[in-house]
Amino acid sequence: MDIQVGDRDLLDNLMSVTEGLIQVHDVSALLDKILYEARRFTNSDAGSIFLTRGKNLAFSYVHNDTLLTSQESNKYLYQDWEIPVDTSSLCGYVAVTGQPLKIDDAYDLDPTLPFCFNRSFDQASGYRTRSVLAVPLRTSRGGIVGVLQLINAQDPAGQAVPFSLRDQAYVSFFANNAALAVERAIITRELILRTAKMAELRDPKETGPHVNRVGAYAAEIYQSWARRRGLALEEIKRSKDIIRVAAMQHDVGKVAISDAILKKPGKLSDEEFHVIKYHTIYGAQLFSQTTSEVDAAAQAIVLNHHERWDGSGYPGRIPDIFAPNVELGPGLRGEEIPLFARVTALADVYDALISARVYKPAFSEDKVLEIIHQGSGNQFDPEVVEAFLDIYEVIRSIHGRYPEEP
Repeated sequence: MDIQVGDRDLLDNLMSVTEGLIQVHDVSALLDKILYEARRFTNSDAGSIFLTRGKNLAFSYVHNDTLLTSQESNKYLYQDWEIPVDTSSLCGYVAVTGQPLKIDDAYDLDPTLPFCFNRSFDQASGYRTRSVLAVPLRTSRGGIVGVLQLINAQDPAGQAVPFSLRDQAYVSFFANNAALAVERAIITRELILRTAKMAELRDPKETGPHVNRVGAYAAEIYQSWARRRGLALEEIKRSKDIIRVAAMQHDVGKVAISDAILKKPGKLSDEEFHVIKYHTIYGAQLFSQTTSEVDAAAQAIVLNHHERWDGSGYPGRIPDIFAPNVELGPGLRGEEIPLFARVTALADVYDALISARVYKPAFSEDKVLEIIHQGSGNQFDPEVVEAFLDIYEVIRSIHGRYPEEP
């Protein structure tokens, strides 16, 4: 079905939303926006997005207004499961054929069809999936980067109804443009992970899973903090997108520290620890073009994520980080420390404590939470600690989503 040119308002809105996708930096934030807008176009109750990962489709984002609060949705986001790219499932069929699939009732499929509907989620949750619209996310080169699946279009009374051919046409048009933004966001994340890999060659603690976890923790902690403060939803989403990308780069400055210090197996001397403090300054100097919001946030995080709430952190007040022979200054205190740095500080310390390292086993969960409670008000912003504890189930899910490679 061709898009109806006469529906000018919806076409204009589609173009405006598509242009807005370019402003989103992080993959997760982008998938959230794509799913939200596609559901808004079709007035659908739920949906999910799968991204291609090798020969499989990886579950990557979910909305369900009937079943899931925002925090419950966030727990599901960090579940790591995949389905094969073959014709046995709805999304697999769409990925193989590259064609949209519109189903009026998922429980009443023609048994001669090659695909079937997996009822396991419905059976476990009590949900009833009826109508489904699944469309491919196709790149400019014709490849499939993922599949967008919408569930249960709703009439004005909130009852599930079939998706229309008009829904299919508009969502397919939107998905083709959204796929380009997804491709770009994936490249951005991969570039950041390559930077982390470079740092890992110098410091074994800076692994790809570690920076993924710290970025995800920071994004979720920030969102919890912002909701407690009553910030507007659009501001929360915009800042969550920025902190996720920026926090992943928190220790990039360690590439400038010598191996003799970074890889020393024993405790550092006072002189060596003084040297390693400069990784915050060296890293911040990499983000000199702070006209970008992401670069400005990354510079603030890299420079200040070792500051402490009580003022005993580092590198402290520095008039000009680009001056020759920069000296460490007196520590920043309280809200002098940028918010994103206060959030990332807690995310980084939590991950260091809860994760095994070559030089230590993982601390027990009880011990980690005890240390964080004790650090509230001296090492950490107490309000950030409360925001962290409010979503601890989400934090645990993130830790399981990005395990260290053997």
